[in-house]
Amino acid sequence: MAATGELVPVSGRGGIPIARMRSVYRVEEVGRKLDKLPAKEHEGLRSTYERMIEKGPERFQVKPSGLPEMDHLYDDLPNFGEVLDDVKRQLALCHDSRDALEITPLLLLGPPGVGKTHFARKLAQLLGTGMGFISMSSLTAGWVLSGASSQWKGARPGKVFETLVDGQYANPVMVVDEIDKAGGEHAYDPLGALYSLLEHDTAGSFTDEYAEVAIDASQVIWVATANDARSIPEPILNRMNVYEVAAPDRDAARRIAGTLYAAIRGDHAWGERFEEQPREDTLERMAELAPREMRRAWMTGFGNAKLAGRDHVRVADLPEPGGRRTPIGFVQ
Repeated sequence: MAATGELVPVSGRGGIPIARMRSVYRVEEVGRKLDKLPAKEHEGLRSTYERMIEKGPERFQVKPSGLPEMDHLYDDLPNFGEVLDDVKRQLALCHDSRDALEITPLLLLGPPGVGKTHFARKLAQLLGTGMGFISMSSLTAGWVLSGASSQWKGARPGKVFETLVDGQYANPVMVVDEIDKAGGEHAYDPLGALYSLLEHDTAGSFTDEYAEVAIDASQVIWVATANDARSIPEPILNRMNVYEVAAPDRDAARRIAGTLYAAIRGDHAWGERFEEQPREDTLERMAELAPREMRRAWMTGFGNAKLAGRDHVRVADLPEPGGRRTPIGFVQ
């Protein structure tokens, strides 16, 4: 399966506004599978095939029209500079050619709260494509990636199939969050499907065990996150670019906190009632928090400041470091 047709505009996509159309499965193959289903049996599978035929196989394959602006990401994610540099290089290779966008699978290693999942979401926004998300820490079935045979009760397609069939894009960002938490307690290896999905050649004819129809997953952009690489199988590590992401230093943490303040203020109508810049002592306190905690802390601070009738957030408005909550009240 390959890209077809001319480049078409994709509105609202910032620096990457155009895409080719790509077939991600063969409708005739789906039709043959549908025709072979026994009458009044496998209603879930029948519905899946009918949906595939109705939606058709064509999906947007996002293609750069030029190098997108990335300076804001370096400001927003200062501890991800090495990863952003690699992404920029790979974008540069394809933006003025007929080649498809190709990003080597990424594995982001680092302690909890440093912004790994936030980075994945920002990457999807930068590329202008959709995103699928799988949390391995809450995984309850080993077949979440590859689907389970329709012969099993309660079976359903896997996340890769659903993202490509139900989404708009042939090259979505697929996030495998906390991949190191995929334990061996399942009847099937939850990471087994990745051995073929992370290889460009074999991913082009990936077969979901539920639908049993070949899907072109060769354009999927993979981002995995983990706290510790030791529990990740070596063949998976060998298929990915591995990055050690450290917690931001104090200056970087201040920049992240300041960026979040501006973003929250700008995203809400009530934000205009607050000062454009946070106070220095408030930023210092925010820099003590992990990036994932900062948004919640700012929202608490804004709320307390509003109750107190002030146009700025004070240190006393913020939650105490270490998870202790500041009671809502009027801090003068």
